[in-house]
This record gives sequence, structure tokens and C-alpha cells, in this order.
Amino acid sequence: MAISENYPLFIGGNWIDKQEKYDVLNPATEEVIARVPNAGPEEMKQAVEAAVNAQAAWADTVASERARILSDAARLMRERTEKLAEIMTIEEGKPLAEARGEIAYAASFLEWFAEEAKRIYGDTIPSNSRDKRILVIKRPVGVTAAITPWNFPAAMITRKIGPAFAAGCTMIVKPSELTPLSALEIARIFEEVGLPKGVLSIIVGTEPAELTRVLMDDVRVRKISFTGSTSVGKLLMKQAADTMKRVSFELGGHAPFIVFPDADLDEAVSHAVLAKMRGMGEACVAANRFYVHEEILEVFTEKFASRLEAMKVGNGLEEGISVGPLIEPSAVRKVEDHVQDAVAKGAKLVVGGERTGQEKGYYYPPTLLTNVNEEMKVAHEETFGPVAAILPFSTEEEVIQKANNTNYGLAAYFFTRDVGRIFRLADQLEYGILGANDGMPSTAQAPFGGIKESGLGREGSKYGIEEYLDIKYVSLGGITN
Repeated sequence: MAISENYPLFIGGNWIDKQEKYDVLNPATEEVIARVPNAGPEEMKQAVEAAVNAQAAWADTVASERARILSDAARLMRERTEKLAEIMTIEEGKPLAEARGEIAYAASFLEWFAEEAKRIYGDTIPSNSRDKRILVIKRPVGVTAAITPWNFPAAMITRKIGPAFAAGCTMIVKPSELTPLSALEIARIFEEVGLPKGVLSIIVGTEPAELTRVLMDDVRVRKISFTGSTSVGKLLMKQAADTMKRVSFELGGHAPFIVFPDADLDEAVSHAVLAKMRGMGEACVAANRFYVHEEILEVFTEKFASRLEAMKVGNGLEEGISVGPLIEPSAVRKVEDHVQDAVAKGAKLVVGGERTGQEKGYYYPPTLLTNVNEEMKVAHEETFGPVAAILPFSTEEEVIQKANNTNYGLAAYFFTRDVGRIFRLADQLEYGILGANDGMPSTAQAPFGGIKESGLGREGSKYGIEEYLDIKYVSLGGITN
């Protein structure tokens, strides 16, 4: 299925076409669905200039107007859910029901930060002198940039645009070249609701390192927000040091999913499917390592296997499909490598393990492995695909040690009805996001982000807007005669 609409670049509030274009493919069919201008450094420089020129006026726009724009954009997103979801499914692969859910999730960040725009409060601090007052004010950091991934092509943009616009920052978005259409549709929405020219630009191209280098080298770009791999995050952090940019990074994960013998097993299995299979497992918060207590290992495995085996694989536009394609051939190769490595080292394939029979598309079925040990890649590397690896444990202390034995620290899940255990694990698991009897904890009002090599900063919640604000204090003298 091709998308006939033209998609030029959105630079400083203007739609700019370019002769050089590249093909956007549907991962379900490998068909070309659109041709998009292939931006280079010159287009990125234009976007930076536009953002710089618009920054002062946008920073001084009253909070209620910034809130109005965000709120109106959220309303249009919800009104256009079907169109936006279909575009997302075609360019990214996730089933249509999941794409609809992401549009709602994306709109929720705009709604949340529309309200937060009106709640950027300062402080007064008692002075040590009768003739002085100390005032604390907050101002936007200035021009910002967002580098977003393909796996959540709408929500990862609004989670950054929302707080940036609410705080009074202009923003340049560089979405993944694999999924540019969702980003450009978001630009259309903001144009329609009256966002001033220059406040937003969408720049996409097939040489992302060249585009990003323009942002990192320009001292006027004061903050970078990046969602992606830990390796790229480390590189960006080094580059940011040259101009002392503020950074927010949401990086890789290797989430443990722990099931204790007192858990509600049916509930745990249902959440295990959600935590593993949302977006075909192509999510930084996807559960990778399933630590199941030895007393319930057999029954949990049977129930989990039954649920995974029943999931229908295919084109996400078709009815009844719950597992779409992976994003590109390299993603399939990585999944195959992890499964083959595990089997070669003694793991048992319970479900899946072989590519499905579709002639076209980057498909891989839900796969369940048991007899997994710590030497296998699935136990210590992020698979980023529909593969669940089950490892047994016997004690709480043991599983905490195993769960923490990774450089990642984004999300972890655990299921138990013991309230004391919930608080112990909340304290001792080294992760920024904890799902206690909850396989889907992400929401706009919660602070999303990781620790260790999974990132810096938080997105969403009242904490998310602080990433886009500078704190100043004013020492006001001459109060008394």
C-alpha cells in the first residue's frame, strides 16, 4: 500500500521540497510507501537558524497561549487517530490496534504539558539581610533538539515536544529515517493550530550522523534529548561536552520480569505478554529475562507458551493480527542470532524459533526459550525482538542479584502479593522504572527514564519540564531605607 501524499521537509514553519529523495519502506511488504526529501547539513543549518530567530519571541509568549497550542494539537491528534495510526502501521509495522494506542499515548503528553506550561513556578527564599530579597525564576534553556527512534514514531516526539514547547523552547526534531511520516504529520498538526514559524522543524535524512553533527557543533543549540541505543548516547554525550549542552538520554534496557510463587499467575502471564510483545518486543522497556520461581516454573511456562503460541503474525493492517513485522532485515538477523546462540548452548525452544513463511516482510514469530543460563546472549544482551527467555530462581536475594547484574537500568517488573517484598524490591532493584504487578507502567504523568547506562534525566510528569528550564536567582537589594 502506497501513501500518495507528498511529504516535504518542515523547516522553520515552511514546507521545503528537495530533488534528492529516498524511499520509505513498509516492513510488512517491503514495498515503497513514500519518497521523502533526503536532508543534509544545509537543511539542518536552516532549521537551527529558524529556531534561533524564533526563540526569543516564543520564550516570551504567555503560558496560556503555549498551553492552548499544545492542547489544540492533542485534540487534532485524537480526531485523526485512524489516519495517523494507519500511517504508523504502514511505516513501522506495529498492529493497527497498537498504533491507535500509541496515538492516544502521544496525545496525552501534549495534554499533560499543556497544563504544566501554566505551572512553571518560582520561589522566594528568606535572605540573611533585612534589605534584601532572594527570588528564584525559571526560564527556557533556549533552542533544543530531539533525536527520536523508529519504534514509537509519534510518542517519542510528543514526549519531547510537549515539555519543550510548554517551557518556551524552540525545537528541531530529527526522527528516524525509517519512520519519517508520523513526524511530518505531527508538524502538519502544529502548523494548523497556529504554532509560530521557526518554533518547530522536522529534518530527516539517510546520513543521521551528519545531521546530528550540525546540532552538536552549534553552541546556540542548548539542549539535546535523545532516545536510542546506549552506544549512540555515549557518543552524543562526548560531543555535547564541547559546547556544554544539557542532555537527556533514554537509552537501552534489558528488563527483568520476576514472578514469585505467591503471584496471581494468570495476571502475571497476561502482563508478561504485554511487557514482552508490545511492539514486537522492539521497545527499550520490553521484558527480556523472565525470572520465575522454581516452584511455579512449569505452570508459568505452560501458560505463557499457550498465550504466545496463539498470537497471530502478519501485516498489522489485517484483522486479528497481534504481531507485526520487525523494522528491517538487520533486526531479524539479530533475533535469529540470539535464538541460535541460546539453542547451541543448551536452551530449549518451547514456542517459535523459526522465521514465518511470508514471502515478503521482516517477520519473526513469538519465541519462548527455557533452560536458559547466564552465558547466553539473551541473558545479557538486549534482543529487541519477540523472544522471551525463562530463567529459574529460588530465593529473593538470588533474583535481586541476578536482575541487577547488568549495566542497564531502565525498567524492571515483578509480581508478588507480599507487600513487604514489593517495598524491598522497590528499594533494591537498580532501575528507574518499576512495574510492581504492572507490565505497562508508562504514562504521561510518571517520570520515565533510567539509571546506570540506560540514561540521564526524566520525561513526562512534573519532572519532565524541568529538563527544559534554567533556574536563575535574583538578589534584590535596597528593600529598606
